[in-house]
Amino acid sequence: MGNGGNVARKKRGEPPRTRLQAVREQLGHTQAHVVRYFLTRGPQIGVTVASASALPIMISRWENGHVEVAELGYQRLFRELYGRSNEELGFPRETFNQSAEELRDRLFVAKNIDAGMLDLFQRQVNDLRSSDHRFGALVVLDQLNSLVRQIEDVKVFSVSTHLRQRLATILTDARTLAGWTALDRGSQMQAWQYHEDAKVSAREADSPSLLAHAAAQQAVILLDIGENDAAVELLEYARHVAEHRAPSLLRSWLAAAHGEGLAAVGHRDASLRAFDDAKSLLPTNPADPELAFLLLNDGQLVRWRGNALLRLGDADAITQLEAAVRDFVNPQRSAVRGLTNTYVDLAFAYAAAGDSKGAVEFAQNARQLAKRIGSDRQRQRLAKLELPTPRGPGTARG
Repeated sequence: MGNGGNVARKKRGEPPRTRLQAVREQLGHTQAHVVRYFLTRGPQIGVTVASASALPIMISRWENGHVEVAELGYQRLFRELYGRSNEELGFPRETFNQSAEELRDRLFVAKNIDAGMLDLFQRQVNDLRSSDHRFGALVVLDQLNSLVRQIEDVKVFSVSTHLRQRLATILTDARTLAGWTALDRGSQMQAWQYHEDAKVSAREADSPSLLAHAAAQQAVILLDIGENDAAVELLEYARHVAEHRAPSLLRSWLAAAHGEGLAAVGHRDASLRAFDDAKSLLPTNPADPELAFLLLNDGQLVRWRGNALLRLGDADAITQLEAAVRDFVNPQRSAVRGLTNTYVDLAFAYAAAGDSKGAVEFAQNARQLAKRIGSDRQRQRLAKLELPTPRGPGTARG
């Protein structure tokens, strides 16, 4: 049974057939991701693995319980990828010699991580972020899952305080990016867990900025599932963490996020004040190499305010959002996901204004982009769009 069979099994409401299958599904990995990890990691640790064509068949047979994972090398690869023990994966219990040898190997690898490798990890995160900005989550989430796991493996077995702190900084950046892309793919649970883990590593990195950013992004998940009061509470916590301890660019971003949350609970005046705070805090040159995870400028603030006005039922939302669309003409200043989100907002704004033609036009644009970047999150939003009764011929668009 391949991935197609697994999908059919889930639709029938049948439980996983083995612990191995249950763990993979719990962590949100695909069988294709497991294959890529085995092919990459196996040679690095001296484990001989089957071919790319044979591995999917083997994994399916292991997961369905037709064959046991008998080879120690494959058991090790599964333990590394999933972060689970033999017992949790349904394998025979590890012997002491196995465990000790593997621990020594891991400690040796972690001990030999140098500044160049740390820089490489950060470049990999930055490169994936750039790909995400241009192409969306479709092409980067599996790569991020692998990179996060790789950095986690090194950090867990490092005993150097300085090294662990630097690794925790990079890991937090990677986890928040992975969580954000998981949310865009419609996996709220995976997104939530990534952000929970990011808050833990941000504390180890001793970084109020990273902690506040992770908490604020996590609040977006709460907004998506309608837990608006909880989202506002988390956003207030994020702003408190960052107050007097974070650069003005981040505090501007947090104020705007808070404004969106306040709009979701109907606090109009407080929401608009938060956006005024964001505007006043935004630096003249909103580019900070230490905050590469932030994408914020005047145009982004206009878009964000437009989203808040839409939540508040304000007719001026259309004006703000259309101004934001014009800012997206410069691809260096925005991300494709942001443009998709703005088109969805405009579809809802025109629908609220009673303009069916405008709503359909922007919904079509949004669907095309959402399909291109694999944004299940935006497709789910569009599925809730209710079009008004079309206006008669000659009626002007609001």
